[in-house]
Amino acid sequence: MDFRLTDEQEAIRDAVAKICERFDDAYWLDRDETGEFPHDFHKAMADGGWLGIAMPEEYGGAGLGVTEAAIMMHTVAKSSGAQSAASAIHINIFGPHPLVVAGNEDQKRAHLPPLIKGEQKTCFGVTEPDAGLDTTSIKTRAEKDGNGNYVVHGRKMWTSTAQEADKILLLARTTPKEASKKSTDGISLFYTDFNRDYIEARVIPKMGRKSVDSNAVFIDGLPVPKEDLIGEEGKGFYYLLHGLNPERVLVGIEAVGIGQNALARATEYAKDRVVFGRPIGMNQSIQHPLAVNWAELEAAYMMCMLAADRYDRGEDCGGEANAAKYLGAEAGFKAATQAVMTHGGMGYAKEYHVERLMRESMIARIAPVSMQMILNYIAERKLGLPRSY
Repeated sequence: MDFRLTDEQEAIRDAVAKICERFDDAYWLDRDETGEFPHDFHKAMADGGWLGIAMPEEYGGAGLGVTEAAIMMHTVAKSSGAQSAASAIHINIFGPHPLVVAGNEDQKRAHLPPLIKGEQKTCFGVTEPDAGLDTTSIKTRAEKDGNGNYVVHGRKMWTSTAQEADKILLLARTTPKEASKKSTDGISLFYTDFNRDYIEARVIPKMGRKSVDSNAVFIDGLPVPKEDLIGEEGKGFYYLLHGLNPERVLVGIEAVGIGQNALARATEYAKDRVVFGRPIGMNQSIQHPLAVNWAELEAAYMMCMLAADRYDRGEDCGGEANAAKYLGAEAGFKAATQAVMTHGGMGYAKEYHVERLMRESMIARIAPVSMQMILNYIAERKLGLPRSY
């Protein structure tokens, strides 16, 4: 299969790279230290029309595929902004996909254009402190009032951009798990206002990506109009599945970009750093780990592009998408860690940025699904082994 980029895809890569070049190492180091959301970067991407790259054209998007979205997010993550830049816009790329798939015409016309233009920001309320990856065990509940509207109570965890969000894509149980025919039934999806009169978002201090906030979210009596229900009541879990494979591809290729950024920095340092009268890059103990990093990153990139291509062709891509996330996360983290080690003591210094890349590269190994759950999926679906959990 030919994975050379088309002229249009190269134009996407180059245009996105030009925007990213305006936001240099100093900009992102400042954001890493202050925690300020990168509003001007978000606006620049919105002004360029990139927030709607995979959204339908009739709502202001570009109507392109996962392949083009992957090229874009790889370029963003490979820039100085790394995961902070990618996470600032990641929710826009395939986060609203359930709304595109299951929303009615009024909902799509009301909600998609402001997201694409950057006029509104949204967050994703799925993960809960007591459920984790077991989404069917969420406890957040949406109860009907006397007028057919809903009132929501519950907690969400690791909700990114909740400090900035105007809207929330919210998963809640409308039927208790024990009263549902299947554990995946009885879960509904809403796209509604992030009403801070009823929602409290508490920032979670964390090891990296400080400028894109993560939050513990507490929801107490949030009124949700019936018009904000996406699709059919009780079918929200199934709507989420539409976005899982694209998300895995994007997370994987973002990790590849971070790793390639780190590898480039390590390579230049190895050429320039002289110890015992010779560049350290002459030593095979320095060369060989970096060469392995290059090979692993290239292989992971190709798996990401294969998975994206299969998705865009409408072919089954579950195994490939999960492998893309696994391989990208592993290769990115190993390359970022090796970059720190190549810099020696200076790798621990913020001025060289590789410690920031290493911290941010950890995210893809944890979210949105653990490496172990990916291996469970591949063992069961690709190898035909019995389910282990």
